[in-house]
Amino acid sequence: MHRARKRFGQNFLHDEGIIYSIVSLINPDTDMHVIEIGPGLGALTRPLLRNLDQLDLLEIDRDLVAYWNQQKLKGLKVIEGDALNFDFLEWAKDCSDKKGLCKVVGNLPYNISSPLLFHLVSAAQAIDEQVFMLQAEVVERMVAKAGSSDFSRLSVMLQTRYDMELVLEVPPEAFDPQPKVNSAVVRMIPRKDFNLNLAQWGALEKVVAAAFSQRRKMLRTNLQVFLERLKLSEIELKSRAQDISVDRYIEWARVLAS
Repeated sequence: MHRARKRFGQNFLHDEGIIYSIVSLINPDTDMHVIEIGPGLGALTRPLLRNLDQLDLLEIDRDLVAYWNQQKLKGLKVIEGDALNFDFLEWAKDCSDKKGLCKVVGNLPYNISSPLLFHLVSAAQAIDEQVFMLQAEVVERMVAKAGSSDFSRLSVMLQTRYDMELVLEVPPEAFDPQPKVNSAVVRMIPRKDFNLNLAQWGALEKVVAAAFSQRRKMLRTNLQVFLERLKLSEIELKSRAQDISVDRYIEWARVLAS
């Protein structure tokens, strides 16, 4: 039996009720194009495969890659690799040849969740939906609204690119071994109205990083280098990063990239 490995952030889901809820949320059908990140021992993999013609698995652990290759399950394609380096956009191009939806799913390793979410942004234009289990604290930051103490750089960047919803809370006892934190499932649907070009996205990354660099300080201080171009109002100058809406950050990015 495979033992969970700490260095890969492995915690295997075993609660049947939670598994059923997540699979129902993904709503697999035969036309769908799905890749599962970090399948573990198959809590989601097997029920998903019952409703899919093909399921791609992306796994970094060589022992688990060998395990899944030995299963010889019809429709299962095993890809050995690091999700942080995987070309999701290239993978998703196959979706354009099919009529079904393109989805990325998984119980993401908590130790790489934020960089992986940012990595996936580059493929968002080719993906219809992402359904992930993550540390609850991370999901709360992802979906937080401006003015909330949870509103962060992660909130702004991901809400610019996706519509997101916390759909399910998952307690530690749903896993083996039990993590020390609560988990949650988030649904991420790429925004149809997203229209920032590369220069504008780059400007957004810079202004958001600067704004949140010192959360307790006013934007007058954090955005000093941009003040001449952004022409912040007096209220904005006295505000903190978490008080500014996603739309306003996008406006600032457009100004800086022009």
